[in-house]
Amino acid sequence: MKKILRNLLYTLIILLFATSLAFLFFHFVKHDTANIALVYILALILIARGTTGYLYGILSSLLCVILINGCFTYPFFEINFSLSGYPVTFVCMLIITVTTSAMTTKLTKQDEMIAERERKLNEAEKERIRANLLRAISHDLRTPLTSIIGASASYIENHAELSTGEKLELITTINEDSNWLLNMVENLLSVTRLHGDGHNVTKEQEIVEEVVSEAIDRLEKRLPDASIRVSAPDEILMIPMDPLLIEQVLINLLENALLHSSGEKDVDIIVEDGAQEVTFLIRDYGDSIPENQLESCFDCASSRTSDAEKRSSVGLALSKTIIAAHQGTIRCRNHEKGAEFVFTLPKRRCDSL
Repeated sequence: MKKILRNLLYTLIILLFATSLAFLFFHFVKHDTANIALVYILALILIARGTTGYLYGILSSLLCVILINGCFTYPFFEINFSLSGYPVTFVCMLIITVTTSAMTTKLTKQDEMIAERERKLNEAEKERIRANLLRAISHDLRTPLTSIIGASASYIENHAELSTGEKLELITTINEDSNWLLNMVENLLSVTRLHGDGHNVTKEQEIVEEVVSEAIDRLEKRLPDASIRVSAPDEILMIPMDPLLIEQVLINLLENALLHSSGEKDVDIIVEDGAQEVTFLIRDYGDSIPENQLESCFDCASSRTSDAEKRSSVGLALSKTIIAAHQGTIRCRNHEKGAEFVFTLPKRRCDSL
């Protein structure tokens, strides 16, 4: 019912506008009705393009012929279809309307098919990411828990025989794996903030520098020796985002960068202001990423060289999901002295429909 009312209202508005324009032409040039016919032909094309089906266009064609006959042809304001040429006028207008309607219907169906295909592809990609996350998380939760249980059991059972150095080593192991579990829980909590299909997040205007600063503060509580430099524009940048999710992305990328740089050099956060988006670069000065892993660095199933690096892949995969939910982009690449991760966030709100 709503669609019918919309089509009727659209048709009436176009016909009213065309008739007003036709009377304007008729007022200035009474003996030249060619322009009036063109006005109504254009109106029929717009009606056929803007409505669904053929009914509105066919009825409009008949009404346009009656208006031209009754209002703009001598004797004025009298309908007389005995005049020569009007059957041809009606047939021409009808052909134009039906042809335009058919093209419009075909284009609409093609648009619907393309939209459905994109929806299915997006669903398949989301299922793949979700499956990879679940596989990685199920493994990565067991690994540190096993280590914590083993180290604590050794301490409890053998604490009398252990030296101070051995006790410190066991406690250090427990502390490191506990911190890793904390990071994993924070990532899992971030997943719960992704609503519905994973492509909608609650976004508000946030100050970029405050989000970056909070991410660094949270990371330094776990890694107090981390050395991070920040470079950002002087002016205040505000963009729509979920601040907690973007903080988690920054933490994941910074932790990954610190892992590759082995803590020996600073890690840079560079914020660049663009016309349509803000770019974030997290740059380390350690080992480069192997070329064959650049395309799969956000894949939970990608192979890594150490167990710690396998763990970081979960955070990278989640980061990709979060940035996609913000309609941004994320990628990794190498530079002359190491590797860097780059993600962008749009300046304008563009929530998924």
